[in-house]
Amino acid sequence: MNVIDTKNQLTDKKKHIEKVADVDNAILMNIQLRAGEEVAEHDANKEVFIIVRKGKVRFTVEGEPIDVTPDNVLHMVPLERHSLHAVEDSDVLVIQVKP
Repeated sequence: MNVIDTKNQLTDKKKHIEKVADVDNAILMNIQLRAGEEVAEHDANKEVFIIVRKGKVRFTVEGEPIDVTPDNVLHMVPLERHSLHAVEDSDVLVIQVKP
């Protein structure tokens, strides 16, 4: 068992992006954004699951906007171009599944 700490970092700084785990079959990232902050368009060569723990984030995936909240999970296939915009202060877990 391993407990991974993902405390709120936004009290000390603005946007926070950190790899918190890298295991044989996945990478876990924590992204914390204040309302209005963005992550520029990019892609990943892995399947990705987005879990919003707090807040609301508007993803634009291949030109299509989708709001991700604690009530849903976003799944993207490898190489889907996407960007994100924090509608509210947000805390996001990103799980990249290795092939």
